[in-house]
Amino acid sequence: MEIVKTQNLKILKYILLIFLGSILLTVSSKIKIPFYPVPMTMQTFVVLFLGMSFGYKIGLAAVSLYLFEGIIGLPVFSNSPEKGIGLIYFTGPTMGYLIGFLFATFLAGYFNFKENILINFIKLLFSVSIIYIFGIIWLGNLIGWDKPIFQLGVTPFLLAELFKISILTLLAKNIFKLRRFI
Repeated sequence: MEIVKTQNLKILKYILLIFLGSILLTVSSKIKIPFYPVPMTMQTFVVLFLGMSFGYKIGLAAVSLYLFEGIIGLPVFSNSPEKGIGLIYFTGPTMGYLIGFLFATFLAGYFNFKENILINFIKLLFSVSIIYIFGIIWLGNLIGWDKPIFQLGVTPFLLAELFKISILTLLAKNIFKLRRFI
């Protein structure tokens, strides 16, 4: 009986963490911070944070829930409802980046952040790069490869990503320690 109760509490804790992660990702998508050359959201920061702190399984579940919420029409994405909602918004120019969130969360959750600061920075840089790789592949297919895809889909965000990765790198060992409570 005690084992069943413990398992039920563990499942409840995981469900709460998944919902909390989805809410955190939604909030991070709505807050726009003035930055050069484009306003910055904290979505990629939270995507990596979820993987680092929750591990890849719960992190992936939280990001998957967030994407599902957006696909079914909840206004969780960065420019929704202003620029549309649901599947129409999801399959727009940002779909590759949104799918990249899953892979970045997995990598950030899979990596061990007990290393030195330079190694942690490289791991986070690699993780966030996956978002942009998926993003520009989708963007190129959507608007055409004859357009300056890298300048449209990556360059405006480089400074903001460097800033977010730097913060995560400095906090990496402490964020990684949160896993022991999960």
